[in-house]
Amino acid sequence: MKQVYIFFTFVFLLHIINILSPSDRLQYVLGLLALLMLVLSFRYASNLFKVLGFGFSVVGFIFFFTADLRIAEVIPMLANNLSLLTLLAVLPWMNSVVTAGRFDILMQNLLRGNVKDLGSLYQRSTTAMMSLTAFLNVSSATIAQQVLVDNLKPVQRKVANRFIMMTTLRGYSLALLWSPLEVLLAMSIFITGVNYGELLPWMVVITIFMYLVDSIWGKYYFGKVEYPAEHKVELKSENNRNRSKIIQLITALISFLAIVILLGNLLDMEFIFIVTISVFPFAALWAFLIKRWKSFWVIGWNRWRSSVNNMHNFIVLFVTLAFFTGNLNESPALLMLQDPILFVADYPVLLLIMIQLLFMVMSMFGVHPVATMGILGGISSMLVDILSPLSLAIILVTAGVSTVPIGTYGLVVTIISMNLKQSPYLITYYNLIYSIVFGTVGILVAYWMI
Repeated sequence: MKQVYIFFTFVFLLHIINILSPSDRLQYVLGLLALLMLVLSFRYASNLFKVLGFGFSVVGFIFFFTADLRIAEVIPMLANNLSLLTLLAVLPWMNSVVTAGRFDILMQNLLRGNVKDLGSLYQRSTTAMMSLTAFLNVSSATIAQQVLVDNLKPVQRKVANRFIMMTTLRGYSLALLWSPLEVLLAMSIFITGVNYGELLPWMVVITIFMYLVDSIWGKYYFGKVEYPAEHKVELKSENNRNRSKIIQLITALISFLAIVILLGNLLDMEFIFIVTISVFPFAALWAFLIKRWKSFWVIGWNRWRSSVNNMHNFIVLFVTLAFFTGNLNESPALLMLQDPILFVADYPVLLLIMIQLLFMVMSMFGVHPVATMGILGGISSMLVDILSPLSLAIILVTAGVSTVPIGTYGLVVTIISMNLKQSPYLITYYNLIYSIVFGTVGILVAYWMI
């Protein structure tokens, strides 16, 4: 399966062609190719995603037999989520330019700063995580966790572990709300059809509020723990280099956001597609401007090939999810779901709370928030009758992201759990109140926008 990336890339390129020049025949072919991708990937997917994929397939078949559908009508549905898979396929190029530019080292330097106590380090760690996660995604949590484990060796182990469990996951979650490279954000826009430029200000407001609240709490909670003296060395030249790197990173981030918003206003195309076609040219230009062209290509090629070769989990999830939602929308079962929604139609705040609770409960049982969002996407037409598209987009993003620090079997939680040799349920426990506050803020803002 080392060369499977060639086939997957071929399918993604066909999908891009189909977006630029829509064709029913090509959509049918893409459906067949998506089915083949599912067959190839199922064997190599993790057990969790196999269970999810199998569950969506079984329920999808039940909906199929209750709907007036032919198999020929179902095949094209399987390609409905290829946009999300294509976006995931290009993301390693952005990650690679950050690595080639040595911005990952910037995070290490920031986490070894001249601070007096763990309260100040908490604020610095959260800021560094939030800034670099926008480009590095999961890699940022791995880097931060490794640096902090080394730096906090003189600190009591229980305190150090608690610090790492909190700051890495919370800082990581704060970047997911507004980063155009985040799948949860892209998927919520895909479901609701809202404009990214319209959604972004509210995501920034929520991010700033949660950052301030968590930073104040972290300063108070860890402020009494002294930071090890041997790590309080910062050279002036190193400070200057860090400052220069931070300016470059901020400039790149603002530029990419501006490009996505501008293209979104100029082109009548989906947000996911705009981000997808922007990632590689932007990353290549960035690498050229910072004179890291060769290393960008070497790192980028290896990471991209490895990433596409190992997309099996998401292929199983998104293809079966497309089958599930496609059949649900044509099934009489959709009418059965109207009753509980109509029951709370006069109390939209209850519907917002139900959505938030659904994400939280499902995440604790190992269901990826993308899968939960996909389920809700199947009934989005009913939800927007009560909530505005913007309100629905806000609650989908905040509810999904708020579960990241408490997703017992989530990727980042699992990585930290394994490296610290701590129970994932303990990580969930330490971050539960944060996630509840996070979700509550999302509910209030979404209710305000109805």
